[in-house]
Amino acid sequence: MKPAVPVLEVSGLRVERGRTAILRGLDWRVNAGEHWVILGANGSGKTSLLKALTGFLSPTDGDFSVLGQSYGVSDWRELRLKLGVVTSAFVASIPLAEKAVETVISGKYAQLDLWTKTTRADRRNALALLEQLDIAYLAEREWIYLSQGERQRVLIARALMARPKLLILDEPCAGLDPVAREHFLASIGTIAKRRDAPSLVLVTHHVEEILPAFSHALLLREGAVVAAGPCGRVLNSRSLSAVFGSSLRLSRQRGRYRIDFPA
Repeated sequence: MKPAVPVLEVSGLRVERGRTAILRGLDWRVNAGEHWVILGANGSGKTSLLKALTGFLSPTDGDFSVLGQSYGVSDWRELRLKLGVVTSAFVASIPLAEKAVETVISGKYAQLDLWTKTTRADRRNALALLEQLDIAYLAEREWIYLSQGERQRVLIARALMARPKLLILDEPCAGLDPVAREHFLASIGTIAKRRDAPSLVLVTHHVEEILPAFSHALLLREGAVVAAGPCGRVLNSRSLSAVFGSSLRLSRQRGRYRIDFPA
């Protein structure tokens, strides 16, 4: 029996700009059924890693592949459709008058400011995704009238519209108040429980956002891997102190993490 093809495989990924090494020979593998969190301080290389994986930042060296198709060999425009991305970088490109259901449909075609002729099936699928995320009531509401938390959940539905095998969440809770954050995280938990769920990758620097659904963690510092593997082995006070460059204590209650700083 052939070994399963990993959802994502990164080998020796290096990104340099001038004399600055942004990513330093990074190795990482995501298998089907795994949900990862990428944790690191500002400037640790999290955003650069995502830009490289989505084809917006050319690596200096190394290889990576999605579903067995390699960057630089396969048509990355087509392959990008298999990667769902939720990021605040999209917000400015969505027309203020665009309705939520249209924003969701745009994910199928990898467009911002939807212009392609769509079908009735597209609309049915988009409405079903909004229903799954408990925001069906927003379908006809224009983007300008959505709250930050509502926009983030619409963007999740948009990312799922193309039925991706990998869903990347780039600091999705930034700017959310505590209640909106919990509603958003609950939506993520719901997705993770689905039988056909894509592999999830959550990028954050807040351990409080790591749900029990996340099975693995990749810890970065200054563009290099501090630790990678199952959360139970990787997430501890020692490794996080190394990640953030400060002495801290990690604890866990009711499946959620918390950081404290010793006096």
